[in-house]
Amino acid sequence: MQVKEALEVTNLSVHYPGRIALDNVTLGIKSSSVVAILGSNGSGKSTFVKACLGLAPIQSGKVSIFGTDFSHFKDRDRLGYVPQQIHDSMGIPATVSEVVQSGRLSHGWLRRFTRDDKEKISHAIEVVGLKDRENDSINTLSGGQYQRTLIARALAGEPDLLFLDEPTAGVDLATQNIFAEALKHLVEGGTTVILVSHELGPLRPLIDRVIMFREGRVSFDGSPDAEAVDSHIFHDHPHSSSKPAEGWQI
Repeated sequence: MQVKEALEVTNLSVHYPGRIALDNVTLGIKSSSVVAILGSNGSGKSTFVKACLGLAPIQSGKVSIFGTDFSHFKDRDRLGYVPQQIHDSMGIPATVSEVVQSGRLSHGWLRRFTRDDKEKISHAIEVVGLKDRENDSINTLSGGQYQRTLIARALAGEPDLLFLDEPTAGVDLATQNIFAEALKHLVEGGTTVILVSHELGPLRPLIDRVIMFREGRVSFDGSPDAEAVDSHIFHDHPHSSSKPAEGWQI
């Protein structure tokens, strides 16, 4: 029997010193859907993603991935994660191509890349518009180009469930459009996408559902075309901002 829920959280709470980041959140996300998580800074939207991936301390509650409790979920190659922008030279002597190649490592560490691997890596780089930079060091990239490199890595990994934490924050409209096209490739392949953002922008046509957080709780859950969604974007965040976050790779 096919599992319909790619992600299910039950009574999920996350507490930090002096504040409650998530307060008893319960929701499910169907496989092959694209869900946008919206909310102002401090609303709990990024904490929600981190808690689902084991990156934030869960006070209480349960997270299940494809019907399996996260603590027992072993198929990590089925998951992908693109964190908030963390580009700051990083000091890593790696090229764009090498970073994208790391997305295929989850399909087998102790083996050489096959022709299929190489084709998927090349295609991912091409989709995000970095073919002319594939041999350049990531230390030479702009913030938007580095973010596109991380997205290409996720594309190359072909995850079944992809978490994206504010991937378009602080990047120009042209980069947002490139990202939307790249995301479309994943969606067409059946990937479930959970996207944290302040606004929908060029991604709106891909979004099936919007979940809005406010003070650690779900304040809205419904269509991306609902008036509440546009009201949130216009009044709360006409312009998004980004701040560094810890990078992590599944």
